[in-house]
Formats: sequence, structure tokens, C-alpha cells
Amino acid sequence: MAHGIQLVGLGPFLVVTAMLLVFGVFGIFLNRKNIIVIMMSIELILLAANLNLVAFSAALGDLSGQVLTLFSLTVAAAEAAIGLAIVTVYFRNRGSIQVEDVTLMKG
Repeated sequence: MAHGIQLVGLGPFLVVTAMLLVFGVFGIFLNRKNIIVIMMSIELILLAANLNLVAFSAALGDLSGQVLTLFSLTVAAAEAAIGLAIVTVYFRNRGSIQVEDVTLMKG
């Protein structure tokens, strides 16, 4: 029984990965005002890297890329949860999550 990567090939996976990467980079550069959109763009970039790891891992027949992706997704989920918690607490204190308001914080 053939796996999906052998049936389709590596090309379509690389195209989807490139599109996710471009959308993530454009999301960061075009919208520098909203922290939530910036965090979602970073997640798109991480998902592009993970899809690349899984595609090449399946194409080469090696499981190490898939294991690394599992750890990467775990870290990304924890990062997203902590980031959203920080943004929620900041919104409760300041009433805004605009990036230019964050620069006014005193440390």
C-alpha cells in the first residue's frame, strides 16, 4: 500500500508550505498594529516549517522529522497559550491590545 506522499509527490506540499510562509510573513509586515494577528502570523510560519519537516520526512522514509514536528507543535501550543494569557491580562489592565500601546509600558 502506497503512502500519500508517494502518490502525490513532494511538489504540492512545498507549494502549500511556501504559501503558508508568505502569508505569515505578509501578515507580520502588513499588520503591525494588532498583537493577535501578529501571533497568528507567527503560527502560520511555524506550521509551514512543520509541514516541510513532515513532507521531507515522509518522502525520505525517516521518522525523525515527524518526531521533531511533534515536539515543535507541543512547544507552539504552549507558546500560544502563554502568549494569549499575557495578552488577556494586558487587555484587562489597559483596555487595548494595540502594539503602539504596548511600547508605553514601563519596566
